[in-house]
Amino acid sequence: MRQQDRSIATRERPSPVAGAPLWCDARDFGLQGDGVTNDQPALAALVDRLGEGYAADGRARVIYCPPGIYSIRDAGTVWRSGVSLIGAGPGATRFVLSNEGNRADPTPLAFWTTVQHGADRDRHIADCTFADFEIDGSGVALATYSYLAKGLGLQYVVRGVFRNLYIHHTGATGLGCDFLQDSLIDGVVTVGCGRLDNGEEMGGAGIGIGIGGWGEVERCTISNCTTLGNGTNGIFLELQKPYWTPPRGYRIIGCHSQANRFGISDWGADGLIVSACTLTGNLEAGFDVSANGTAGIAGRGGILSDCVIDRNVRDGISMGNTPGPYTIRGNRISGNGWYGYHQHDLGNGYQGPTSDVVIDSNDFWDNGLDGIRVDRPMVDATVTNNRIRSNGRQCAPAATGSGESVRYGRRAVSDRAAAWPPDGHRGKVLRVGSRLALVVGNTGEELDLADLRPDAAIAWNEDVPPPGTRYELPPATPLRAGIAVNAHFESAMVRGNRIWDNRDDPTQSYGLWVSDRGACVSCRVEDNDLVGNVEGPLRLDSQPVGGRWDRNHAEVD
Repeated sequence: MRQQDRSIATRERPSPVAGAPLWCDARDFGLQGDGVTNDQPALAALVDRLGEGYAADGRARVIYCPPGIYSIRDAGTVWRSGVSLIGAGPGATRFVLSNEGNRADPTPLAFWTTVQHGADRDRHIADCTFADFEIDGSGVALATYSYLAKGLGLQYVVRGVFRNLYIHHTGATGLGCDFLQDSLIDGVVTVGCGRLDNGEEMGGAGIGIGIGGWGEVERCTISNCTTLGNGTNGIFLELQKPYWTPPRGYRIIGCHSQANRFGISDWGADGLIVSACTLTGNLEAGFDVSANGTAGIAGRGGILSDCVIDRNVRDGISMGNTPGPYTIRGNRISGNGWYGYHQHDLGNGYQGPTSDVVIDSNDFWDNGLDGIRVDRPMVDATVTNNRIRSNGRQCAPAATGSGESVRYGRRAVSDRAAAWPPDGHRGKVLRVGSRLALVVGNTGEELDLADLRPDAAIAWNEDVPPPGTRYELPPATPLRAGIAVNAHFESAMVRGNRIWDNRDDPTQSYGLWVSDRGACVSCRVEDNDLVGNVEGPLRLDSQPVGGRWDRNHAEVD
């Protein structure tokens, strides 16, 4: 009988195989935990020994590593079914990865993969728990990037549990496990992972899950995790083959993603649920749905609800090249440098119009440009019951400066002669000769700059400019709306939204703007309150075709 067919409720309880105890202290089996001895050979031998026991009697084993620093050098450990690794807690039990003696080996703590080991549905890993320890990947260096430079890298896992782990500064993804069935990732903290990824390589995330290997359903929950300053994504799901069916069954609940390139990304799931997460300070977008993954397939059918998506350097929600549907409901989307929600073309993936997107009952406010921006064709969209207020903060005119009043830091610029509107340059690209940096926000005299890449020590693409060097800030976008339609927009329902600017220094130009490149065809635009915008409630550079526009409150009675 294949292992995946074995019932978890079987009454058979065979005795453990002699020499393969059910629970063992790693110190009794050759691991030293002294930070000096290479503990990898002893760990590998123990995993094999216990794995053979599990294969013989079907009883899972546990390796307990008491407090200590376990040096894992020059080779990763090929993992076995039925073997769990438990520590005394992050900070107490530490696995320190390094490869000084074999720079060609990426040295993950544990791996089992299709390419290296022939992993597949029939040769999977089952009944393994990894819990209560730390993985430090800062000692791994490679001449060329390898996506295997992970903390944990397992493929085809059944009943896997990853709990209370602290994984940091790995060369590639921290927890990079693919095809997880009936599995749980809970309370994992990843910091500074993907440090060898230039942003264009595979992996490089805090938590990266390849999906699709088990077929149309993969049951996995990612909960209560924190991802900070990772090279690409905080958390992402990525369909691995373009001809595979995008799977259902993934949930991401109660997680925090900050200062990554993307906070959470859906690169190919069907029906991903993301709920009660905080996505803040990410460099590209807080939440990303696109075809940037290996398979070139964007997510669809997902639900993003009850999240705080705030102060991301560019877009709050970036939606590109998905066929749809998708539901965005009940979120706070605020303070982002560019758009709150941006429907746009990212090049790869589905090329037709996105259909059946629902944007309902969200709170959009204080974003740098438009609250909702449509730059790619949409059909049958529903935009209802949103509060869209006080956007368009990127309102400051072009500015230059030089001389003794100007000083530069690693992440800041000050000009004592300036009098900029607060946050009026948010989201702009600052140019100082050949040096570039992106503005996160500003006071009257100081610009805050975004890191060049996650976990970087500097915002500039070159060295910090010398004092007094001339800088240039571009002009603001002239029109900034609550909802901006800049593409074909057909059979949409826009109903019950309140769109206004209630600040003392309002910057949201219009409630609804249809540009000369936009087209509203057969749309129902009804019962919206558009009173209180700077220049007017509505601007139609392209006249609507068909549909119904009725009962929109556009004047104060």
